[in-house]
This record gives sequence, structure tokens and C-alpha cells, in this order.
Amino acid sequence: MADPSSYRPKPGQIPDSPGVYKFRDEHRRVIYVGKAKNLRQRVANYFQDLAGLHPRTRTMVTTAASVEWTVVSTEVEALQLEYSWIKEFDPRFNVKYRDDKSYPYLAVTLNEEFPRVQVMRGAKKKGVRYFGPYGHAWAIRETVDLMLRVFPVRTCSAGVFKNAARTGRPCLLGYIGKCSAPCVGRVTPEEHQELAEDFCDFMAGRTGTYIRRLEKDMMRAAEEMEYERAARLRDDAEALKRAMEKSAVVLADATDADLIAVAEDELEAALQIFHVRGGRVRGQRGWVTDKVEAVDTSGLVEHALQQLYGEERGDAVPKEVLVPALPEDAEAVSQWLAERRGSQVSLRIPQRGDKKDLMVTVQRNAQQALGLHKTKRASDLTTRSRALEEIAEALGLDTAPLRIECYDISHLQGDDVVASMVVFEDGLARKSEYRRFQIKGFEGQDDVRSMHEVIGRRFKRYLQDKERTGEWEETPETATGSAPAPAATGSVPGPVPAVTGPVPAPAPAAAPPGDGTEPREDDGRPKRFAYPPQLVVVDGGQPQVAAARRALDELGIDDIAVCGLAKRLEEVWLPEDDDPVVLPRSSEGLYLLQRIRDEAHRFAITYQRAKRAKRIRSSPLDDVTGLGETRKQALIKHFGSVKKLRQATIDEICEVPGIGRRTAESVAAALASTAPAAPAVNTATGEIIEEDDGGSS
Repeated sequence: MADPSSYRPKPGQIPDSPGVYKFRDEHRRVIYVGKAKNLRQRVANYFQDLAGLHPRTRTMVTTAASVEWTVVSTEVEALQLEYSWIKEFDPRFNVKYRDDKSYPYLAVTLNEEFPRVQVMRGAKKKGVRYFGPYGHAWAIRETVDLMLRVFPVRTCSAGVFKNAARTGRPCLLGYIGKCSAPCVGRVTPEEHQELAEDFCDFMAGRTGTYIRRLEKDMMRAAEEMEYERAARLRDDAEALKRAMEKSAVVLADATDADLIAVAEDELEAALQIFHVRGGRVRGQRGWVTDKVEAVDTSGLVEHALQQLYGEERGDAVPKEVLVPALPEDAEAVSQWLAERRGSQVSLRIPQRGDKKDLMVTVQRNAQQALGLHKTKRASDLTTRSRALEEIAEALGLDTAPLRIECYDISHLQGDDVVASMVVFEDGLARKSEYRRFQIKGFEGQDDVRSMHEVIGRRFKRYLQDKERTGEWEETPETATGSAPAPAATGSVPGPVPAVTGPVPAPAPAAAPPGDGTEPREDDGRPKRFAYPPQLVVVDGGQPQVAAARRALDELGIDDIAVCGLAKRLEEVWLPEDDDPVVLPRSSEGLYLLQRIRDEAHRFAITYQRAKRAKRIRSSPLDDVTGLGETRKQALIKHFGSVKKLRQATIDEICEVPGIGRRTAESVAAALASTAPAAPAVNTATGEIIEEDDGGSS
């Protein structure tokens, strides 16, 4: 625990301008980002008597080891920079809303020649028009099915579209009138683009125009005694009305607004948002966050606005945002939203009428979401905590292992030997920290030697990161190239120098030989191997555990526990113990270790299979000098397969366009020197698979 006075800036050193500040811990990781109208006043508040600080703020300032700041011109710039840094550094003490699922959107790919209507999730793409989000994908499909009667836009995938164009036959939707069949030329690209734009206009809320037009055309058709056409137009109008009924009318037709409500307690907060477009609720979303910093409702709203609209532009930012409390810098936030939209945005608290009534509904949803989350998490947290405590007790650890790393070796009869490292923090997978290794120190099958190499490479990099940040003091041993001896408790040997302003990052050290990774600037971003675990788990028994322990001992690391989990009897092995630790089958600790081991195995075998597939897809033509991808494809297309190409004469090879005699001779020589591979066998059926894919030898 650091003393904030050790890195407190000197009086008058901090400017009184708007800006953004960062707190870093002893490892130079950014742990908190904040903004201020007046940096001097805001930062000084963190260095008052610890007893007067909020418990979460007190934890943050005692975890930090330095503070630095950046001056900007306006409060809007501070807001933008704060959002960018939170997204870049992912500080542990900043509020981050966790979306409990990936919400589906109705998307129209206007960036394609023939736009497609489809369900999309995940990051938004440029040139695609999005509507939603919706609570369920089936709700989107029901709406689209009704609207395709009036706007028969393409909904098929690229593969189906190309196949229909090749055969000249449209799909079923084309036959029943729910697709205009641009694949077979029934409409021009311009006509189909216009259909897609009309579809988007209707989804954007301009519904009255189309329904009135359909009803007018229906009356005209009836007057002209075109009764079949009139009946079809009547059905089209009814379909559009049913599609509109799926979204409840809550506000005036011209209202485009997002309503945000927050429900909170001392530890957590839940946020709900209703998206109202054209007076109708088009979508609903919810997030939950831990209140890791001392923040009130206005602060939660500000964080929500940053994360909700930080990546949005244009109409994705509504004309009106209704909130339960205004952010501290409401004017700056409104200006920031207006810049993202390109026009004025109203940010306010609803006071009366329909909007206030709807806000009550949103608030009720937020309260229910918080209650449901706490019910689920109570059980989940209890189980994870019990599992970690059982592991600590079984292995004789002083504290529960909050960070566990697990390693596994994978190969196929000694070929393509790889290893995986998976990370679990607080009992949950931290996939951004996963790493993969290629075994480079030797060839062949030796799991024990492979484990020794991987553990050594991983923790060499960890020591190197610590040495670069000044956590190791150079000793005669380190000067001569031996591994440094760490402190018994893993603590920093010397005091961390106080940082009171922006400091240039030290130059990165070179990566250890054979590591396969590149060093990164020490600027607060997560580094590949910067964080040590409290427990290393290896997939295997006593030999693998001994190899891992030996690798750590050779590096002088004695404050990281090691164990192994053998698959046969699910026994836990410890270094230098002749007998395993046997956990009860019902133990939550054993279940967690199994999950971690299985995840490491899955990650390793996925990587190994990918490498093997890449090797199998190689061709003897790859070794022909001067033969590029285009001419290789031309050869395969002409002969049908490498097998038939191998049987061809040089004169026959010369018949392929672009292949001269010298190249043909090189191709023939390369194929002649490569013995045909054994036939592939389908292990499920026993069928021999002929070599006709053109991609392997």
C-alpha cells in the first residue's frame, strides 16, 4: 500500500486549466482516468487526509504510485480525451458498464451494390444502416417478414446470391414475391437501391407517407376495377400496420429520443435505456456496473453517455436525451453530443407529461434489472470465492490465488508442437491475457522439456518487464547475465520514484531470444507478460510440475506456487511431493481447476490444429521460384488437381496461359521430387478422399 504523500505534486505545480489526469500503480499501469475544469483543484482533492476520502477513492490513491496530467483547451476536449484514454487503458478503478448480452440490430448494407437486410450483432460497420437494438432476433425477423411484401429487398447471403445469379434461378422468396430477385436481373441495381432506401425511411419512422400512398393506390385500383391489384395493396397496407403495431406508440410521431434511467446501491448500479424513434419504442438495452469509484447518479449518467455515444455519429445520436440527473458538466456533454450528431442535441430531465411517465417505466426496468443481477451474482460470487479458498487451503497458500495461469502442450505425434497459456482472474476467464507459444528449443515429442521451455520463456519476459520499470536493482549476478533474485514476497525492492507530471516512457528492453513476442512501450497499456500469477497450473502430473518448478527456480522466482492436474484420476500434484493432493469430487476448487485445465487444452489444441491445417494446405508448387499465386491457380484450374498436374508432360504444362517452358520445367521438377502423399481417409466412414481440391499434394 503506497502513501499518497510520496507522489503528491508540489504546490503550484499543477496548472489550473481544464485537463485530464491519470493515476498509475507501481507497475506503471493506468488505474484511473479523470477529467476536470480545474486540474489543480480536482487533483488536490485526492491528497487530503485518507480518513476523509470515500473508501473506494482511498483504495485507488493507496494503490497508485504516481499521477500525471494533460492540459487541454476546453471542457469538451477533456471529455473526448477522457473517453479515449478509458477505452485505451481500461483502468480498473473507472466505472465500466458491462452489457449482459450482444443485442441484435436490423441492418441494411447500403454499401453493397445490392443492399441486403439482415440481423447483425457486434461492432458497427461503415456504410451499413442500423435500426434497433432489439431484445430478440426473432422480433427482427417477424418485422422484416411483414415488410418484405411492400419492400422486397434482398435478404440472402452472398453465397446464395451468387449461386442464383450463376444458375439463373431465384430463391424461394423471389418466387413468392418477397424478394425483387436482383440476382436474376428482375430489377436494376438502381431500382433495388431505391427499394432499400424506402425500407430504411419506413424503419426510421416515416411510416404515414407509405401507408397513405398504398391506400390511395388501392382506392384508384378499385375505381378502375383492378380488384386483384387493389386486394394486394390492401394486404400490403395491413402488413405495414402490423409491423408498426409491434412497436408501442408512446410519444408524438416526430419524437426521436433516448431515455436513460439508473438504479443503484452502495456497490453496483444498473442502467436501462429505451430508444424511441418516430414516437415508438424501437429498442431497449441494459448494463450493470460495479461502483469501483466514488460516483453519484450524475457521474453514472455521464459515464453512460460516453460509452453509449462514444463511437456513434449522425442519426445514431438522437435529437433528445432524457436522463434522471444531469452530468456535472452538462453544457460540455451537450456540446460533445451535438458534435457527434452534427446538429443540436437536447440533454435534460423530463418534468411532466408523457415523457416523464415513460421515464418511470424505464426506471422500473432498471430496478428490476439490478435486483435480478444481484440475485444471480450473489450465488456466482459465493461459488467462486469458495472455490478459490478451497484451492488455497489444499495447496497451502497464504491467500486465495486471484490470478491463475494454466499451461498445456499440444502436438500430433511430435509434429507442430505448441503450448497455450490461459488466465483466470477472480475465477473468471480473462481471454485478453491468453497467449500461444511455438516450441522452438528442440524438435520432437517431449512434453516435460516443452513445459520447461514455455514456463522459462514466459517468466523471463516477466522479469524483463520488471527490470525495465525499475523493480529490480541491478546486482553482480544480473550484471553478469544470471537471473535476478527476487524479493521473498514479490514486493518492490526500492521506493518507486514519485511522478508529478507527464513523464516520458522508458525505452523498451529487447525481447528474450525465441520468445516470439515484441516489447511494447511502457505507457500504461496492458503488456503481454507483465502481471505475475499467484498460482501456475500445468496440465500433467509430477514430471510436468517438476519441470515448471525447475524453470522458475532457474530464474530465481520462489514466490509463485505451482501445481499440476493429472487427467487420469484428476489428482493435484505439488513439486517435491511424492503423493498427490486429492480433492473431493464435489469440491468447487477441483471443479474450477478442471475448468481452467480444460480451457488451456481447448486453446492449445485449437492453435495446433490451425498450424497443422496450414501445413497440410501447402503445395509442392509453393517451392517453385517465380511461380505466383495467380499462375498456381491457373495450373490447378487447367489440370483439376496436383495429382493430374504431376502426370502431365512439360509440353502440356506449357499450354497453360502464362506458363513458359522454363517455368514448366521447374514445375515438373518440383513435382517429380515430391513423392505423392498417402491418400486421406475419412475416419467416420473409412472412405478414401481423392486429391482433387488442388490445394495439397
